[in-house]
Amino acid sequence: MIDRTDPAFLSVARGDAPGDLLVENARIVNVFTRAIVEGSILVHQGRIARVLSRGERADATERVDAGQRLALPGFIDAHIHIESTMLPPSQCASLMVAHGTTALVADPHEIANVAGMPGIRWMMEDALAAPMRVWFTASSCVPASNLETANATLSCDDLAPLFDDPRVVALAEMMNFPGTIAGDPSLMAKIALGLARRGRVDGHAPGLRGDRLQAYIAAGPSSDHESFTADEARDKLALGQRVFIREGSAARNLAALVGLVTPANAHRICFCTDDVHASEIVDDGHLDRVIRRAAALGLDGPTAVAMASLHVAEHFGLRDFGAIAPGMAADFSLGETRQGDWTDLTIERTFVAGKLVARDGECSLPAVTIPVPPFLRRTVHLGPTLSALDFRPIARNGVPARVVGIVPGEIVTTHLRELPAVKDGRVVADPARDLLLLASIERHGRSGHVGAGLVRGFGMRSGAIASTVGHDAHNLSVAGVDAEDMLVAAKRLEAIGGGQCVVEGGRVLAELPLPIAGLLSDEPGSVVGARQHSMLAAYESLGGVLHDPFMQLAFLPLSVIPSLKVSDCGIIDVDQFRIVGLQD
Repeated sequence: MIDRTDPAFLSVARGDAPGDLLVENARIVNVFTRAIVEGSILVHQGRIARVLSRGERADATERVDAGQRLALPGFIDAHIHIESTMLPPSQCASLMVAHGTTALVADPHEIANVAGMPGIRWMMEDALAAPMRVWFTASSCVPASNLETANATLSCDDLAPLFDDPRVVALAEMMNFPGTIAGDPSLMAKIALGLARRGRVDGHAPGLRGDRLQAYIAAGPSSDHESFTADEARDKLALGQRVFIREGSAARNLAALVGLVTPANAHRICFCTDDVHASEIVDDGHLDRVIRRAAALGLDGPTAVAMASLHVAEHFGLRDFGAIAPGMAADFSLGETRQGDWTDLTIERTFVAGKLVARDGECSLPAVTIPVPPFLRRTVHLGPTLSALDFRPIARNGVPARVVGIVPGEIVTTHLRELPAVKDGRVVADPARDLLLLASIERHGRSGHVGAGLVRGFGMRSGAIASTVGHDAHNLSVAGVDAEDMLVAAKRLEAIGGGQCVVEGGRVLAELPLPIAGLLSDEPGSVVGARQHSMLAAYESLGGVLHDPFMQLAFLPLSVIPSLKVSDCGIIDVDQFRIVGLQD
């Protein structure tokens, strides 16, 4: 991309020389004024040189007639874990560009928990082959807390070299909010690093309000994507944080939060997906999907577009991105709405640096494969003594037990108490009451820990589901009615090097291999999407009721999301931030 001050570029901007590309006859979404104006876009060497009004003329080597389609600035996801697509950055990007997304701000802490700094470096190398721009944040919480067993620990000294790469734009989400509020020295050192090197630290503070919220913000985090009520998000806005409204595959906060957007505060609000499956992108889109849903909830289209572009760029100091304007990167898309109805937005063509990268729902560039190093394969190591009994915790008859309550569409859980079904001194599942067994198995070959408890919300009447995607330490999570099926599922995932599967009666009904760190597939996105559909069908055949059971399962070990979780270390009361017993 040519420099703004290059004489050749300025000559085109003045109208003294032809550009490379002229996109004519467009309706340009101006995210500065929220107006839609007819005109043309003149591009030279990857930058927008001029934005011409209707009737103005310019010369260019190539001309594209937009046919009165909308010209939208390239969408930027404010916070995403690429690993949740189960695709490497290069493959994930090939799906997203077809939906108008031209950039991501990615936190690679999923692969970091499995493979440490070498895993991050591989992700960043692979991203260079992506047909979009991928910026990164330096993963601040590896592991998320001491209440789970990861395969790596990243210190402040480990993170410091990452900031030498200009693609690193912030310290990543500071998930350990209890430790931040308490002033943990190791966390304070990381925050100080992020503030010194980039001036920004992303936040993560679900449900935090009052004095504790004030202390958290005072420590440095300037954004938050974890709000699940409008009042909580309003508090964060009022105290100076930017709010990222998340609409992912499991956590869907848009409906609860979009009503707080006003003309006065919209510039402080962005969109993100955080964790989204490839199948959802294939079926429904990416940030274009979020814009359509926001419009259906009453948000005007140009404001929604600004929240998916300009506002993100402004937060991260990306001054050349997020708008269609002179000097900006030529990252934009052409799309349509039916009679101005933004709930019907479709993206037809996407340009990055002035080059066509997607057309009619498909990436138009050939896939580029980056070699996967051996250390990222065969990463699932279960202890030799693992048995079905490990999934049935010891319990007493007639004493209420803690139960993890799934909240559909959220990654927070409720802390329930129910009388468990007990046989031979151990818990058994009670599918009639939707009380299933839940376990997290340490899979890095470090401790052999197995944490076990009960969960409500999956709705299954038989069988088991399992996954080596288990945020954020990525141990093996398994839930089911039958402990023997749970064991079969766990052993199957070890055999294939990681992934997800559905088991019933000792037989694997469906599986999705994820041989790269137990997190990523080495197959194309379309294949991964199809496998995910097969997995969902198999889960539903067991009586399952959740929209995305595997994304919900993945968050059940996460010790920094309220209220009750099960990690490999045991049952976690997140509100107290400690390990608790099943029946104490």
